[in-house]
Amino acid sequence: MSRRHRAKKRIILPDPSYDSRLVHMLVNRVMKDGKKTLAYKIVYQTMQLISEKTKENSLKILEQAIENVKPIVEVKAQRIGGSAYQVPLEVNSERGTVLAIQWILSAARNRSGNSSVLKLTNEILDAFAKTGGAIRRRSEVHRMAEANKAFAKFRF
Repeated sequence: MSRRHRAKKRIILPDPSYDSRLVHMLVNRVMKDGKKTLAYKIVYQTMQLISEKTKENSLKILEQAIENVKPIVEVKAQRIGGSAYQVPLEVNSERGTVLAIQWILSAARNRSGNSSVLKLTNEILDAFAKTGGAIRRRSEVHRMAEANKAFAKFRF
């Protein structure tokens, strides 16, 4: 990571099928070892399964699930006077979306079963219903921020 300049924000183009930047971000996070076609296949099958199970627009369900998982505050370590404090900070919307996608995918990968499509579908539906591993992770982060509220004066 360069110390001189901040990295330029890359603009993500919307995906071809759903015309959504959110779906493209999800595809990029699902992708491993540069296999984007496989990632597209997994995400599109997941979206298809969601719409079949709920009889609703899968894009709206995905957006709502990510909105449910998106954190409001997080803690970051700040060294002050030789000791590190966990300082609670508010999360901006882009970082919140990225964290929500990461947490949904990690919770989906930790689920039992062998089909990644089914695991991702169930995790998104759980996040939509405000249950599951990603929501648990969000509440854990919020609990940490609440516990360290006394160190909010060290915000940078």
